[in-house]
Amino acid sequence: MASKSAVSGRLGRRLLWHQALHDPAREPRNRSRWLPELRRWQVERLQASFDRFLRDPKRRPAAEFFLSDLYGDRDFTRRDADIARVLPMMQRLLPRALLDTVTDAIELGALTHAFDLRLAEALQRLAPARKRLDEALYARAYREVGLPRLRDHQIDLIARVGRGLGYALRSAGVSTLLALSRGPAKLAGFGELQEFLERGFAAYATVGDIDGFIAEIEADEREAARRLFAGEADPFGLN
Repeated sequence: MASKSAVSGRLGRRLLWHQALHDPAREPRNRSRWLPELRRWQVERLQASFDRFLRDPKRRPAAEFFLSDLYGDRDFTRRDADIARVLPMMQRLLPRALLDTVTDAIELGALTHAFDLRLAEALQRLAPARKRLDEALYARAYREVGLPRLRDHQIDLIARVGRGLGYALRSAGVSTLLALSRGPAKLAGFGELQEFLERGFAAYATVGDIDGFIAEIEADEREAARRLFAGEADPFGLN
């Protein structure tokens, strides 16, 4: 098992990667006209894929947190800036498991954005005059980008982050730490990170079977990836 200092070092490297990917000066594909449309379409697709969770009162809060804070189009710049500033404190105060999970969450966000940049680039090649994205065009761009092993790793991260946050944020020690740090966090200027963890804590309070919830999401995303790469119709099972 890696030490807290090793995990903190990995977190620092993931933050640098995340920041570089989102910097338009270093990564001009952030200015792609396809990027906002791609994100809009993916948010709608994920909401449709999560429909059964969103209709379940017990799983709805966790599903909404998943969509807004882990795998959606939320701007994580402030949260990640908070993490960068408080790395030494995080290493001392947060349980190693939660620190590891926060690191995985940063990596998931960076990898997802890296794929979005590649998809936007592929969409510009495939449909330079189009303005709206649909499932067929998305599937063509997905296969154009390829990288099935990285896609598989992306889904691994989704599962690890979902389970890790679920268990860590439901532990008594973390709940006490969050309650005690609420005021100091805002005064110190890293309230966004505190709010992220508190949203997760509240969201997982009612979900019940964490493993079952995450397993369903993981299975759905793996099947969608398989169908996309195979060129099958209705890859997300929404039609």
